[in-house]
Amino acid sequence: MTHIRIRAAAVAAAASVALVLSGCSGGAPAATGEIDPEGEIQPREISWLLSRPADGGVITAMQQIADEYAEEHPGFSLNLITTPDRPSYIQKYETLAAANKLPELFDTDATPFAKKLADQGRMIDAEALLKDLDLYDDYRPAALNYQRFDDGSLYMIPFEFQLEFFWYNTALFEEAGVEVPESLDDFPAMCEALRASGVTPIALDGQDQWPLERYMAYHPFRTAGPEYVQELKRGDAAFADPDGEAAVEWLHSLGEAGCFAEGFSSTGYADAQALFTSGKAAVYNIGTWELANLATENLDAGVRDDIDYFTLPMTPDAVTAENEYVTPSGIGMAVSAKTFDPLVRDFLAFALERYPEVYATTGALSPTSNVETTIPDNATPLYQRAVEQADGVGEKIAMPWDTQLDPASNTRLQQELTLLVQGEITPDEFIETMDATIARNGPAAFE
Repeated sequence: MTHIRIRAAAVAAAASVALVLSGCSGGAPAATGEIDPEGEIQPREISWLLSRPADGGVITAMQQIADEYAEEHPGFSLNLITTPDRPSYIQKYETLAAANKLPELFDTDATPFAKKLADQGRMIDAEALLKDLDLYDDYRPAALNYQRFDDGSLYMIPFEFQLEFFWYNTALFEEAGVEVPESLDDFPAMCEALRASGVTPIALDGQDQWPLERYMAYHPFRTAGPEYVQELKRGDAAFADPDGEAAVEWLHSLGEAGCFAEGFSSTGYADAQALFTSGKAAVYNIGTWELANLATENLDAGVRDDIDYFTLPMTPDAVTAENEYVTPSGIGMAVSAKTFDPLVRDFLAFALERYPEVYATTGALSPTSNVETTIPDNATPLYQRAVEQADGVGEKIAMPWDTQLDPASNTRLQQELTLLVQGEITPDEFIETMDATIARNGPAAFE
């Protein structure tokens, strides 16, 4: 899923494989990068190395489409190599890449590792391919932009589109006498009032670490735009800069205001969601991948009529717009240049044209804008509203930082954020540690 990201277990392996990759381009197979290779379509098994839930909508839709293609092309099959656990997946993917054994299709974020593969000519140019297939204009710009490298190049194809909201309990807000925050700076006071009324202000999955990292991304996105993290990860910006310092101080203030549940660092994904859906927490920051649980009759009737959402609040003098926030399109699919042939191209032409319609029938938002999402019969009005909101998002994206920073810096950031919010380190200590960590690891990762 979109929300599962790199953890510490994969860092050492990723770093060592990256060193191998940096020196393996000379031995990599010559790849023409042709997006319309000549030759006959010869059906065979092709493989897709994935990091997605085996029973999720993407895999279910693609398996159906592959079966349809096989009916017209006897001998074809799509082998789905699934590793939902993201750290294990990253290790497998990078090991295969270093050995020049990547399959025809493979999942990847727009990481420094993936950029090296693209620069070595080992991935098909996705933008060129989609344009050649006359499919490019069907995609939501935000869905494509999420997959791009910093230089604007596009080598991954999106299969999802999500919007991340702050879901909140209107009854708990009313009881605490608080309004929806107009600014991020309103969060501490909101939290203090909610806690004083006897509820947990914000439910947070601290165990997986990426949700707290989202909060780190919010303030600088508003004050400095998406360019801040692009510069930070290379060492061209710092937490000691005004925008970074303001973000650190804001996170620290959330901790001081008791925004998150006591012991949040050991709270898992399901427990955090249950805290909100049971009415024990007032706010829950999560994406539209949870629409089935938050905007249908699956939600507890005791809170169902009290649930609403708001988007990322602004800051004074914000440089991004209200309709610009976290709008991810999930991990992307890359196409190996080594094995790209008429069959792979023909299957992708069929699959990518068919996919949006099949996927939208599951109630999910398609990465394209040429189909309508099927609203479940048991949906609440929020479901339709969230789906319609997808058509009005802006161009700038608050990128999840775990897809931006080098693995070593990202792991240290997640650790230090927990300490910062828990009050175990000061903002100055956080800034000193993180700036030193990124200076040591960032520039080399993005050479």
